[in-house]
Amino acid sequence: MTPWGPDDPLTAALTGQVVGAVVPDAPLAPMTTLKVGGNARTLVTAETVEDLLAVGRACRAHEVGWLVVGKGSNLLVADDGWDGVAIVLGRGFRGVEVRDHVEGEPAGVRQVLVGGAEGLKVLANRMRDAGLGGFAFGRAIPGSVGGSVRMNAGVPDHEMSHVLRWAEVVRLRGLAVERWHPTELRMGYRHSQLPDDAVVTRVCLALREADAGEISVAMDEMARWRDRTQPVNAQSCGSVFRNPPGDKAGRLIDQAGLKGYRRGGAEVSTKHANFITIDKGTAARADDVHGIIRHVQATVAEQFGVDLVPEVVLAGFDR
Repeated sequence: MTPWGPDDPLTAALTGQVVGAVVPDAPLAPMTTLKVGGNARTLVTAETVEDLLAVGRACRAHEVGWLVVGKGSNLLVADDGWDGVAIVLGRGFRGVEVRDHVEGEPAGVRQVLVGGAEGLKVLANRMRDAGLGGFAFGRAIPGSVGGSVRMNAGVPDHEMSHVLRWAEVVRLRGLAVERWHPTELRMGYRHSQLPDDAVVTRVCLALREADAGEISVAMDEMARWRDRTQPVNAQSCGSVFRNPPGDKAGRLIDQAGLKGYRRGGAEVSTKHANFITIDKGTAARADDVHGIIRHVQATVAEQFGVDLVPEVVLAGFDR
């Protein structure tokens, strides 16, 4: 039983200060792809930049952290919940605008302004319909535009850094609105230098005009690649660990004999060892998944001397 509720001073501080909804003691499990875990002390659906700044001020005043949920595809929340503000970007941070030719861009390249809350799969479809290539890889990624900038999301040979011109962010700690360019973000494999208090609200992409039929073929290939290589029909949080330099996390986990390793209703996928899946309809817990993560890290470190770094965000755990 959590102490959080409508009378919680954190919730009271946010209610009336934001346009979007404020929900105390809010379940987060339904908002994640794993469908496990506890509640957030407060959930805010931010609709405006001012909403995000209000969250930043409240977190500072009450000395709590924040968590951007996005599409919930890269998130594991502890069973006991998370003592902070969970943020969902609402409709105010959606939208797609294809700009006319912008001076300085090469011929045939169009700039596209996209809200941080847009889903990558939806955006990939819209770019295909607009005859703009270079974003077919979005078809294979179940996340949001904002999260894809922070993690430099992608598939082999294609990633967000290849098409990004800039990202606008709200700094929750600094209470400022900033524009970051790729040279500042220093985007690498599943990584960027985006500060931890930055919420991506809008991005500018540069995509090249292309034949919609050819884009469809590329998108279909991306979908087939994902179906071939990943347990797409199971509940998971996507890739659990970043690939270590010069190797693959999945290969190391497989070589350690951990495919199929189980705790409760969760297991290391037998299709791709860098995924942890949950049996639908079971009483699986976030603690089961977290226990597997720690066991995999310890085993791989012992056998190969490699420290696997989680790609998934762990919220509410001691370590």
